[in-house]
Amino acid sequence: MKIKDLPEECRPRERAMKDGISNLSLEELLAILIGKGLKDLSSKEVALNLIKKSKTASNLVNISYNQLLEIKGIGPTKAIELLSALELGKRIYLKVDNNQKMILKCAEDIYQYMKYLFYEKKQEYFYCIYLNSKCEVIERRLLFMGTINRSIAHPREIFKYAYLNSASSIICVHNHPSGNIKPSREDIRLTESLVELGKVNSIPIVDHLIIGNSTYYSFYEDGKILNL
Repeated sequence: MKIKDLPEECRPRERAMKDGISNLSLEELLAILIGKGLKDLSSKEVALNLIKKSKTASNLVNISYNQLLEIKGIGPTKAIELLSALELGKRIYLKVDNNQKMILKCAEDIYQYMKYLFYEKKQEYFYCIYLNSKCEVIERRLLFMGTINRSIAHPREIFKYAYLNSASSIICVHNHPSGNIKPSREDIRLTESLVELGKVNSIPIVDHLIIGNSTYYSFYEDGKILNL
């Protein structure tokens, strides 16, 4: 049944105006975002297929562009619109403001700046933050994605973008999906290697954070990086 064929009081937009947006079901919220369906498929049916694809509401946070395109009734434009809405909701919920000029002076600053990027992630993501001489963020770049228990970060890529950005220093950040923030032997070896390369290139690694469930480990705070 098409949305227009539903009784007016059952249509998602009309229900939102009458009962308030917070009283809508997940299906109805998604139907509003999806807008128009297809000739033989209503927006509510597309929404139901999206819910089946993600299995749970929380999994929608990590749904990808390509996964959205697999759903009948969602094309490239609609996929980007949905991803934008999900990203906006995530940033509002986690109180992220990327419009400010970010200055990172301690591990807590870094954690607050980066934590939302790892929200509900099921595999490792390795980011580098490139700073100028005032500790202001020039660029934040995702360099590597790994399996649930392993990521491979290559120093060549890390320092390449430092030169391209004329960065004065680098911060590395990655997550442990398990929630355990204790550095692995690979984490320690990589950090030691990057610190030495930073000294050689005069672009120091000022910290390396491991982010877990609502907490973090800082190599600098633990005394493992001593170049500040």
